[in-house]
Amino acid sequence: MRLITISTCNLNQWAMDFDNNLSNIKLSISRAKEVGAAIRIGPELEITGYGCEDHFLEQDTVTHAWECLKDLLSGDWTENILCSIGMPIIHESVRYNCQILCYNRRIVMIRPKICLANDGNYRELRWFSAWKFKDGLVDFQLPSSLSDALCQISVPFGFGYIQFQDTAIAAETCEELFTGGAPHVGLAYNGVEVFLNASGSHHQLRKLNVRIDAVKSATWLCGGAYMYSNHQGCDGGRLYYDGCCFIAVNGDVVAQGSQFSLKEIEVLTAAVDLDAVSSYRASISSFRESASGASKVPMVEVPCKLCQSFKLHTLPTNPVEVKYHNPEEEIAFGPSCWLWDYLRRSGASGFLLPLSGGADSSAVAAIVGCMCQLVINDIANGDDQVKSDAIRVGNYKDGEFPSCSKEFARRIFYTVYMGTENSSHATRDRAKKLAEEVGSWHLDVNIDIVISALLSLFQTLTGRLPRYKVDGGSNTENLALQNIQARIRMVLAFMWPLLCHGSIENLAFISYLAAQMWMKHYVVI
Repeated sequence: MRLITISTCNLNQWAMDFDNNLSNIKLSISRAKEVGAAIRIGPELEITGYGCEDHFLEQDTVTHAWECLKDLLSGDWTENILCSIGMPIIHESVRYNCQILCYNRRIVMIRPKICLANDGNYRELRWFSAWKFKDGLVDFQLPSSLSDALCQISVPFGFGYIQFQDTAIAAETCEELFTGGAPHVGLAYNGVEVFLNASGSHHQLRKLNVRIDAVKSATWLCGGAYMYSNHQGCDGGRLYYDGCCFIAVNGDVVAQGSQFSLKEIEVLTAAVDLDAVSSYRASISSFRESASGASKVPMVEVPCKLCQSFKLHTLPTNPVEVKYHNPEEEIAFGPSCWLWDYLRRSGASGFLLPLSGGADSSAVAAIVGCMCQLVINDIANGDDQVKSDAIRVGNYKDGEFPSCSKEFARRIFYTVYMGTENSSHATRDRAKKLAEEVGSWHLDVNIDIVISALLSLFQTLTGRLPRYKVDGGSNTENLALQNIQARIRMVLAFMWPLLCHGSIENLAFISYLAAQMWMKHYVVI
């Protein structure tokens, strides 16, 4: 039995936060080594963060990424473990999205991405070029600072795989899995048994089903162990990366991480019998015939072994039943996790939401309430990072910490109903009841005096007083009067956090926009 222990991970990386990102990478490697993993894969572009956008066009971004990689390789982080590290690289004046495969303090190979994501929310072609040469590996000259530190001048660069003495390993990055003629097919025909997929895949309803089905299908058709890693959290932009790293072997998922989590780091490990992979492939006639005539893929040889010696007490990890959240849970958990990341990293002390009692604002209020519940659950489960962030955000003193979602919500979530003479009792009552259920600090105010002041000014300047259509006014007047109410509410929403500082407990800085923006992604009214 060729038994190998492999680790994949979810990391909460922040765009351009090199210190935090490097710390997360190191900790994930340490956890992988603690369980005896021989391979560790991290998310796509994990050193810089995936959502750097036009910062990728800056030379400093690549330079700092090299500095972080030098830090990793200068220590013992890659000692006796193959690590795939994601970062941007410039080769011959062209920028590539790459996986850096490192082992024993050296770079074994650099694998540039050959199929870029460029639809929907993705714009990789704006910052990167796809590697178009599959017939050979080229020599990449390492930056002088790195080559001096590692005593390594150049490294193989391009499409290929790594041949160890007891197995073959290759990278496949995110989008490449979903393309026609995906790289894993030709690599499998060349004997590659372990595939490393570093992804930056954001949350979308039912998207996890697509990812897992693609990997299960790939390993069912071609065999092999497939390691999928992903970002988890808000990396500073408007997208939420939902994690759910997993490992599949020969069509079965043998390990699955969390899809929605507030954790900074999650490492997932499985033990895989590679003899089961070769046996599975040998049992499929069509695979044997295709592999016997397949084109050769370039490789890099490493004279080392990754598999463990046979031990009776160590067994391959058994398949597990894949866990999928239902759509309602996805709608609640995705935005909730995004809001928590926004809140704890922005320096804000909570959210202010104009709560009208209508569908939009009520849904946002429910999502913030769900966020508070997730925080309390993670604290109860012993997550020290979430606990520390909650104590700071909620301004707890003298050893106190959140223990109830409603109590926590009252400290960090402020709702205000801004009614007028046209508001109904039903919406006012709904807003009040929802605020009570969520636990928010709720205000009920009347803004008629502000609207009247604006209309009086307009009448003074023009000699006219606009009327609603039901009172004989025109469509234009009717629209203007409705807009006045909406715009006044927006102005007051921005003024509350500023003008109430000091007079309302813990209202240091509250963000309204962060809570509101998620409605465009998840709730269709």
